Amino acid sequence: MEINLKNILKKIILRIFQVGMDEYKKMETICQREQFSDNSIFDNSIITGKNTRIINNAGIKERIVLEGQSIILGEIQTMQHGGIIKIGKHVFIGENTRIWSSASITIGDRVLISHNVNIHDNNSHLLDKHLRHQEFKYVYETHKPFPHIQLPEKEIIIGDDVWIGFNATILKGVTIGNGAIIGANSIVTKDVPAGAVVVGADQKIIKFLD
Repeated sequence: MEINLKNILKKIILRIFQVGMDEYKKMETICQREQFSDNSIFDNSIITGKNTRIINNAGIKERIVLEGQSIILGEIQTMQHGGIIKIGKHVFIGENTRIWSSASITIGDRVLISHNVNIHDNNSHLLDKHLRHQEFKYVYETHKPFPHIQLPEKEIIIGDDVWIGFNATILKGVTIGNGAIIGANSIVTKDVPAGAVVVGADQKIIKFLD
């Protein structure tokens, strides 16, 4: 009888703990969604994860538009001086993927973007070594982004039904046509035709899909 009572008490305590954890996670999700709604045009049907980040350095929420019924587990960021990110419906963005814009990045509907993908429409840093160091010193000392000096930047467009494999990198000025597939570890520096399957650092097209 004593053993049964201990088991019952143990189950009650575990259940109370589980309910408490569920409520904590629910509140955490609500707070996260409120933050995302402040930073972007954010549809409430979007599913996020614990590592989802939406960073709008300009503070203009219309610069990040996320349509509904998507799963966003990575990081979306616009720079202080500019950048626009628009993501369509039914899009999956995997963990540790970073989409950073200082020009414009448009992602269509039904796009699958795996984990550890990098999509950048700009060079991120200055080419001159002395100015790069000046930039680092400014950020280190002020904890603020470096005042904008013109960086090479150009729009990225990713069409509908595109699949981008893990560890792929999409660089500035690229258009990826509808239904294209970018293989794992590929580096994309030029346009990809619709329906093409691209692999490798040399962006080789191995076939076209119907």
